[in-house]
Amino acid sequence: MGHNILCSDLDGTLLSTKSDVSQFTISEIHRIKSSTKIILVSARMPKAMRYIQKDLGIEHEPLICYNGALILKGTNKIYSTFIEASIIEKLESLTSAHAIKLGLYHDDEWYVEEISERVSKEILHTKTKPVFRNTLDTVADWKARGIGAHKIMLMGTKRTIDTITPFLQKQFRSEMNVYRSNDTLIEVTPKAISKLAAIKKLLDDNYSLKDVIAFGDNYNDAQMLEQVDCGVAVKNAREEVKKIADHITLPNTEDGVAHFLKLHFKI
Repeated sequence: MGHNILCSDLDGTLLSTKSDVSQFTISEIHRIKSSTKIILVSARMPKAMRYIQKDLGIEHEPLICYNGALILKGTNKIYSTFIEASIIEKLESLTSAHAIKLGLYHDDEWYVEEISERVSKEILHTKTKPVFRNTLDTVADWKARGIGAHKIMLMGTKRTIDTITPFLQKQFRSEMNVYRSNDTLIEVTPKAISKLAAIKKLLDDNYSLKDVIAFGDNYNDAQMLEQVDCGVAVKNAREEVKKIADHITLPNTEDGVAHFLKLHFKI
């Protein structure tokens, strides 16, 4: 098996720990990178992906950040779409009534109002740091600069997130994707984006989805795995994702991607 383009999710897929790729993964990527484009595809912000790119020796390749809301090659923006500041203002008004806190992301900017267990985990796992600032101050700043959010995280309790999720999905269905990440977290991204759509934007006349192998574990990887030529789910993936994958490899904690490449990827 050989493909010209390899696209991989990071958390729960390529990363064997919460924050790093293993030496086995690095050696397998090094083995194939001269003949295969390696594109990292994640919900992470750019600087939370660049250290992984560096470890893999693929800094020259594009990055698909924020599930496709931002595509970069080096410092060049190939594609960018965001949630307008005026919509963030409405979202803040609705969520603050439930004591839900927002994390706001644009390019390499990350703003939160206060430290929390969730924020501390993200600092640790992504090797990035937020700026602590009132949400409405960030919205005012972004309005003045004509920018918005590539991603928003809503952080609450199980009860508040249970209450607000269906309401937000209905209220903002034309402006944003609203995903429940876990019991206490909602992830919000611009409406028109997906990992698959971002991959398509990077395909030139010489390549199609038939040239792509992709690895993933979560709901936001499902469409990508289903439509590329070869979709591989790690064993720890959600059941729905494993059902649509062409192959299932070992869990991320056992270097599933590298194991699959060693067994099946000939150059």
